[in-house]
Amino acid sequence: MPSPQIAVVEKMFSAFAAKDLDAAVSTVSEDTLWIHHGTQKLPSMRFVGKSGVRQFFEINFNTMSVTYFNVSEIIQNANLVIAFGNEEFTMAGRDDALAQKWVQIYTVENGLITRMEEFATSADEKSYLVVQ
Repeated sequence: MPSPQIAVVEKMFSAFAAKDLDAAVSTVSEDTLWIHHGTQKLPSMRFVGKSGVRQFFEINFNTMSVTYFNVSEIIQNANLVIAFGNEEFTMAGRDDALAQKWVQIYTVENGLITRMEEFATSADEKSYLVVQ
């Protein structure tokens, strides 16, 4: 059985997968802060407060078509929940799919997500320089 901190993050992921806006927003605190640090193809953004996170989910649900969204591992350190994953999606107005790998760090306090930071890359692994 997951800890209460992991359970709230998993509840948010389930609501995200179901495109259930109210259920997703119910997992965050009023003063939550979500930070996406951007990728090679997506801008850096901050979503401030419950209303900002509501907009985050609305953008995802209304402008993105998700091909896959995988959470590969979740670990916990006190009130921090760290999720590792990858995803692919298309955005309204674009023909090409965007794929990225990410690490998301959630702070969970009193049963709600108070902060999320996402560090992602959309670089294709074939483009990495290899040093041996």
